[in-house]
Amino acid sequence: MKLAILSRAPRAYSTLRLRAAAEQRGHLVRVLNTLRFGIDLTGDEPDLQYRGKRLSDYDAILPRIGNSITYFGTAVVRQFEQMDVYTPNTANGISNARDKLRATQILSRHNIGMPATTFVRNRADVRPAIERVGGAPVVIKLLEGTQGIGVILAPEVKVAEAIIETLQSTNQNVLIQRFVSESRGRDIRALVVGDRVVAAMRRTAKGDEFRSNVHRGGSVEAVALPAEYEQAAVRSAQIMGLRVAGVDMLEGADGPLVMEVNSSPGLEGIETATQLDVAGAIVDYIAGQVAFPEIDVRQRLSVSTGYGVAELLVHNNGDFVGQKLGDTNLAERDITVLTVHRGATVIPNPKRSTVLEAGDRLLCFGKLEEMRSMIPERRRRRAKVRKLPAEALPTD
Repeated sequence: MKLAILSRAPRAYSTLRLRAAAEQRGHLVRVLNTLRFGIDLTGDEPDLQYRGKRLSDYDAILPRIGNSITYFGTAVVRQFEQMDVYTPNTANGISNARDKLRATQILSRHNIGMPATTFVRNRADVRPAIERVGGAPVVIKLLEGTQGIGVILAPEVKVAEAIIETLQSTNQNVLIQRFVSESRGRDIRALVVGDRVVAAMRRTAKGDEFRSNVHRGGSVEAVALPAEYEQAAVRSAQIMGLRVAGVDMLEGADGPLVMEVNSSPGLEGIETATQLDVAGAIVDYIAGQVAFPEIDVRQRLSVSTGYGVAELLVHNNGDFVGQKLGDTNLAERDITVLTVHRGATVIPNPKRSTVLEAGDRLLCFGKLEEMRSMIPERRRRRAKVRKLPAEALPTD
């Protein structure tokens, strides 16, 4: 395949390893400076310029988008997607992972274990927010910090309030997060490629430092992950829209707690700790996927007028509970079920014999009017405004 690695650091360890792994496997690979692209929207089809010239064709790209160029970098990746070039990490996935608040919001609806987290802006809301996560000590995080930068441990409520007030006065947005004391300055980095964890390491903070990042002097060791940790890592990466990701987890008392999903994980630490060819695993995965470029499914399926994508919930007292999918009237109503989500399990392309259970969420494509009629009216939290009487109100 012809592969482009999007990176501004051609001499960095990760970039060199990925390039070497691709060349060892006989692939044609180039490292392209992300900032030298020009997004060309002048023609009949989406295109890209590189260093002022039309970009040649590529089978796949591997984005290594730095934090400082997220907006432009994701725009370039999105353009490759519109050109049907395969990327393991979509523009949306990179954007989701880069914003800690957005990532936490997305993961929170999918039963992913995470440290209790709040986000407030008004000074009066800070103390109640700290109490909601369990009180001091608390961890304060900048939304777009990396490598442990912008992560502060506040031992007392007053200290936390002062730190947050200072950061907010400089227009910084911060998260307030429970301090997981049982992790004891340790965390797990799982390197996810596709639908599996290819390598994992435990990072341990140095001395009194609570941040275990290697850049902060932390030590690393290879670790064999329990199944629940591997499942949490893979699901988190996939939910974010990433097929190559570093998932950081704390070892909580009740299981894994996902802290962060990194869309451009460094390879030096984990390859050194595990002695595994992680770069080769990434290249092999991309080579196996080049025939299946990332598609914005909602965009493609919503082009036909009157058709779209919707999620239907099987209610406890609904008609579908206990029925086989083929016995429902969905097909007759021009509705196709793409997947069935059952708790943490996904049933892709479900068969007609699939028996539906209460709580199943059906991802469907079909006529919007038909699907809209199957969604029950939401219970309103406030009483409706009364209609005006038929007769005019009396006047003075």
